[in-house]
Amino acid sequence: MPRIAFRVIVLAGLTALAACGGGSKEVADRYRPVQLDQAADMRVNGYLWQAALETLHFMPIVSTDATGGVIVTDWYTDPSAPNERVKMRIAVMDPRLRADALKVAINRQAKDRSGEWVEQPVQQATVAGVEDAILVRARQIRIGTVTEKED
Repeated sequence: MPRIAFRVIVLAGLTALAACGGGSKEVADRYRPVQLDQAADMRVNGYLWQAALETLHFMPIVSTDATGGVIVTDWYTDPSAPNERVKMRIAVMDPRLRADALKVAINRQAKDRSGEWVEQPVQQATVAGVEDAILVRARQIRIGTVTEKED
């Protein structure tokens, strides 16, 4: 990817991140962008990467690897369902903005009668919903970048 295109992606991602409401400063403070001198090492799509971070903004993130394209969250419990929790691993596996460049893995646990966390199945529709949310947001970021370049 040419350096100028990478710079546009990084700037668009930072602009989109700054424009996010609720907690965007916290996300921006925790996850610094890849330095421009590392652009040659970037093997993932910047739009998908940024969209994944924005989509998962409400979950505690354990680790991110922008070069390898992996985001791992910690367990998240929705306040409306305190007996269930989920953990996600997102992998962006291609520099192109394509649906098959994104892999989402979700672990779900529920408390049993004794209060122990027990693995539960995750419906494929749930995984597909997260993938769709990331893809839609990536396309919105991409469209916003193209529109800004035309102005």
